[in-house]
Amino acid sequence: MAPTRLLIRDEELGSVSDDDDSPSGKRSKLDRFPLSRWELAVSLGVFLIFSSGLFCIYITMPSAEFSNLKLPRSISDLRLLKDNLANYANEYPAQFVLGYCATYIFMQTFMIPGTIFMSLLAGALFGVIKGVILVVFNATAGATSCFFLSKLIGRPLITWLWPDKLRFFQAEIGKRRDKLLNYMLFLRITPTLPNLFINLASPIVDVPFHVFFLATLVGLIPAAYITVRAGLAIGDLKSVKDLYDFKTLSVLFLIGFISILPTILKRKKIYE
Repeated sequence: MAPTRLLIRDEELGSVSDDDDSPSGKRSKLDRFPLSRWELAVSLGVFLIFSSGLFCIYITMPSAEFSNLKLPRSISDLRLLKDNLANYANEYPAQFVLGYCATYIFMQTFMIPGTIFMSLLAGALFGVIKGVILVVFNATAGATSCFFLSKLIGRPLITWLWPDKLRFFQAEIGKRRDKLLNYMLFLRITPTLPNLFINLASPIVDVPFHVFFLATLVGLIPAAYITVRAGLAIGDLKSVKDLYDFKTLSVLFLIGFISILPTILKRKKIYE
C-alpha cells in the first residue's frame, strides 16, 4: 500500500499558536479568511471566466420570458419553473439542453446549492433515460471542474472549513489505497459523505483523478435515477426530504455495500 504523499500540517488545520494569548489570537478561525490574495485572485478569475461563458450562452438563446426564470429553492418554485420551461424546451430542445447543462455545471463547479432541483427538473422535462444521462453527465463534469479548482486553490479552504473531517478522510483513503475505486464508489453511492466535500477533498488527499472520475461517473447513477424518476411525479412531492426515505436509503447502502464487498472479502482472506 503506497503511503499518502500529503501530510496535513497542524498549522494548516487551524492549530493554536503560541501567540494566541493576545486578543487577536483569540479570534475564532472563522474570522480568518483562508485564501491568500493570489488564491483569491485566481478563484475570482476562474469564476469570471465561467460566468462569462454562461452569459454568452444565455444571450445567444432564443428569446423567452426570462423574468419568470430563477433558480428554484423549493418544490413549489420548481413546479413554477417547470411550467414556464415546458413549452420552451419543446420548441428549442438543443438550445435548452445547452443552457441547462451550462447552468448545472456552473452550479456544481462553484458549490452553488440547488443541483438536486435541477435533477428533478431533468426528470420532469426529459423523462427517465434522457434525464439520467443529462444529470450524470453534468454532475460528473461539474465535479471534475470542482476537483481541478480545488487542486489549484482548495487546500487552505477545506482545511479551514472541515479540518477534522479532512483528517478522517485522509486516514480512510490511506488505508484503502489498494481498493480505492471500491471505496470511492461506496462514498458516491451512499450519503456517507457529502458530494461537495468529496469533490473538494479528493485532490487534497491524493485521490488519483481517474479513480475520482470513474467513481463519480458510475457511483452517481443510482441517486440520479431516484431523483430523476421522482421528477416525473413532481406534483406529488412535498419536500426534497421525501426523495430519501428509509427504503431508498436502504437500497443505496445495499448497492454501496456490494461495491466494497471485494475489499471486505480480500481482507478476510488475508486474515485467514
